[in-house]
Amino acid sequence: MENIENENKTVDVIIPVYHPDHVFKRLLIRLGEQTYPIRKIILMNTEKSYWDQEEYQGISNLEVHHVTKEEFDHGGTRNKGAAHSEADIMVFMTDDAVPANRELIHFLVQAFQQTGKDGERVVAAYARQLPNPDCGLTERFTRSFNYPAVSRVKTGADLKELGIKTFFSSNVCCAYDRVAFVKAGGFINRTIFNEDMIYAGNAVRYRKEAIAYVAEARVIHSHNYGCLAQLKRNFDLGVSQADHSEVFLGIQSEREGICLVKKTCGWLIHEKKPWLIPGLIAKSGFKYLGYLLGKRYRKLPKRLIKCLTMNRSYWKKNEIEV
Repeated sequence: MENIENENKTVDVIIPVYHPDHVFKRLLIRLGEQTYPIRKIILMNTEKSYWDQEEYQGISNLEVHHVTKEEFDHGGTRNKGAAHSEADIMVFMTDDAVPANRELIHFLVQAFQQTGKDGERVVAAYARQLPNPDCGLTERFTRSFNYPAVSRVKTGADLKELGIKTFFSSNVCCAYDRVAFVKAGGFINRTIFNEDMIYAGNAVRYRKEAIAYVAEARVIHSHNYGCLAQLKRNFDLGVSQADHSEVFLGIQSEREGICLVKKTCGWLIHEKKPWLIPGLIAKSGFKYLGYLLGKRYRKLPKRLIKCLTMNRSYWKKNEIEV
């Protein structure tokens, strides 16, 4: 996969930040250890009062921009970060995703040398997510299900086989060709969630481009969400799909969810931990309920929506009619 042209591409890393902690500090340290040079690390920090400039004085390529909590948007804030970049490739990360090795950026950059089955150009390449040490058992399996050990380039030809997974991408760690990104108009400016999949869906479905999953590029990232948090997260996911039905038209997410539950149950039995299955089924039920309610959010009262969402400020800021 080595390519001199790719080795000369410049890279900026763009990270939305909120309440930075020791994990974020470790992320910055790991970025400083990368074998592939990073031109700038552009931080879009929510609330200036939460930023301690002295804590990060030793990082020379850091560029910090502040937004208020009211201004933050999953797509819009990342677009503002992209406007500060002139690099060939922009790598978007979240502030809790830690590079697992020194070759993360290298492997992401090399992915842009690939093409789809019919010559489709790769415009985005996302990394494999590995679980944190404290990650729960079932969530560990979910990570391996969503982020397998084998890389793949996905195009419209994969829709029949992969369904919704064709569009799967994650801004936890995802690199974008900046020229293609700007030409496409960037992320959706106003979205509750899921800006990465919406971008990927439009790229694959309408622009006939390709998305690369790069298993060799690895970050450590996971959450131990409870049932209520999963319901809220999937509610927001359903809202994003309802608001952008042109991207997800005719593609069902339910099939992938059922497949995950079945495979996880089989894995738990194989691991001789069948007593974890009732909890898995309960949490999966909360996920599905949240997703169904999110898809139908326009029929719900505003008060209920505020209870179901993870992002209450989104509804207030945008004055969404429901």
